[in-house]
Amino acid sequence: MTTHTTRMLILGSGPAGLSAAIYGARAGMEPIVVQGIQPGGQLTTTTDVENYPGFREVIQGPWLMQEMQAQAEHVGTRMMWDTIVEVDLTKRPFRLIGDGGDVYVGDVLVIATGAQAKWLGLDSEEALKGKGVSACATCDGFFYRGKKVAVIGGGNTAVEEALYLTNHSPDVTLIHRRDNLRAEKILQQRLHANDKIKVLWNKEVESFVDGGGTAGLVALDLRDTVTGELSRLDVEGGFVAIGHHPATELFRGHLELDADHYIKVETGSTRTSVPGVFACGDVMDKVYRQAVTAAGTGCMAALDAERFLAEADFEKVAEAAE
Repeated sequence: MTTHTTRMLILGSGPAGLSAAIYGARAGMEPIVVQGIQPGGQLTTTTDVENYPGFREVIQGPWLMQEMQAQAEHVGTRMMWDTIVEVDLTKRPFRLIGDGGDVYVGDVLVIATGAQAKWLGLDSEEALKGKGVSACATCDGFFYRGKKVAVIGGGNTAVEEALYLTNHSPDVTLIHRRDNLRAEKILQQRLHANDKIKVLWNKEVESFVDGGGTAGLVALDLRDTVTGELSRLDVEGGFVAIGHHPATELFRGHLELDADHYIKVETGSTRTSVPGVFACGDVMDKVYRQAVTAAGTGCMAALDAERFLAEADFEKVAEAAE
């Protein structure tokens, strides 16, 4: 068992965690990043990235994360391959334990553990991820300009994705397994007022149909949830929009979470309910969920943490002088 001690401990190695590390390292805090179950975060499962500022050509998600990690290490970040299984946030420095028994001690803690899109869990869905099947319209909608697409779901996320996709597609179908939507009324009104969108009620996806070769997704096989009748909908893009799971199980009972289990932060900051603990990226953001906004909140978390430590150090010096 080894103990790793740092001024700034960061959990998560996506755009939020690595941006926090870059800023923290440049401020001399010698951060440790514990990479977690999915090093590099969700972008490592994304192929084409066309909306990250600074790159005129399409770039690859895994490459972007490799570059971010290399930059973080270059300025003084230590990367640790571990998964945290236990946290003690009752006193500073905070103490966390990895699944192999290593202990991580940090004067401040930045949580950037992200969120995962919920999927339907079909084998055909897994096989066609990135080949016509997506869980993010704002990330991938641009690739379906002029094409026929479908959105699966019935809540706010699904309706917002369907409305967004009309910027690119003249033919959007919303597929919902019930006969009424869970989305807010104002969103439902916008949906029904948009002539580019039609809704298929009482339908669930039985399978995503692979066209073979380089075709990718060509159709959805649907089952009627009332009659059991099977049908096929020809589409080139299928967007699963049934919500997200923030990776906050570790912090339940330790930090204040909202009704959807995202970490609550003070408005306009990354400060959580525990002084010295900061949250950034998708673990606290259920609205935007973009790589660039995650990176922005990572920067905010590092600056918030730096100010917190400066004030704590000043108070310590003042107490010692009394």
